[in-house]
Amino acid sequence: MLVLGVDPGSIVTGYGLVEKNNNNLDCIHFGHIRFPGKTHFFDRIHGIFQGMVELIEQYHPQQMAIENIFYAKNFQSSLKLGHARSAVIIAAVHCGIKVSEYSPLEIKKAIVGYGRASKEQVQAMVKIILNLKSIPNLDISDALAIAVCHLNWTKFGA
Repeated sequence: MLVLGVDPGSIVTGYGLVEKNNNNLDCIHFGHIRFPGKTHFFDRIHGIFQGMVELIEQYHPQQMAIENIFYAKNFQSSLKLGHARSAVIIAAVHCGIKVSEYSPLEIKKAIVGYGRASKEQVQAMVKIILNLKSIPNLDISDALAIAVCHLNWTKFGA
């Protein structure tokens, strides 16, 4: 099964495609959709949608996994994150892909074994789990972690 993991953000949206064959996890592709800070917010949201649709049409993942919304101290940042998440989810639904959501605690527990792990600990474990030569940036490693988390949960029928 090929899963697209997405770490949405209104300026940088990280993504990673991870495939599971038998018990092996392989990183197929990863990257990010990034916008200059001066790009109008609505153009960024539309660009996220378009980028996700293009990615899905190119790689044909069977499912998508995304981080669930969590509490943030900054209300404006939470709203912008919600818009970015919506663009990603709408792109998946538009392409007919099932979407699953995981909390940050579930993702960290699935990757590191500890729900309060740092982003850097998740990043290091993603490199080991997927046997990557280099460590992708935090947005990308979070997206790959979300995909790995989903593939681990699906074996239990979650």
